[in-house]
Amino acid sequence: MSQSTPSAQPPPGAPRTPHRDDDRSAWAAGGTVFAGVLLLVAGIMAILEGIVGIAKDSVYVVTRGDYVYKFNVTSWGWIHLVLGVIAVLVGLGLLRGSAWSRFAGIAIASLALLANFMFLPYQPAWSLIMIGIYVFIIWSLATYHRHGHQSGGVR
Repeated sequence: MSQSTPSAQPPPGAPRTPHRDDDRSAWAAGGTVFAGVLLLVAGIMAILEGIVGIAKDSVYVVTRGDYVYKFNVTSWGWIHLVLGVIAVLVGLGLLRGSAWSRFAGIAIASLALLANFMFLPYQPAWSLIMIGIYVFIIWSLATYHRHGHQSGGVR
């Protein structure tokens, strides 16, 4: 005769089992790699957007003339160019697994999100898309914790 003991179910509110934590951590790690790729691609697009703004003032059209955060297009070009270069560097750091890159990624994604919010009158649809991408990047980088470590890159 074999005896089997019923598997004990944890009471509601009890800590998660290691298996569930591993599944969640693996999903978050995949999200972090995706966030690194998104940050790299978004940075390249911001660089291109910045170059266009610097080279051709007439490319972007202001949809509303009395906007509070009004800069000329050349200024926006430089803002996007600088943020894009930093985003590319941080995205590469994320993909390499650098410990500093998660925090830098949150910081640069937050700054780029704010810049795109202020850029809404110039490119409303594109700015909203980029805001959504940066929100995902921030969420992904803020929720990932390597098993047994509070900081560190994706490995």
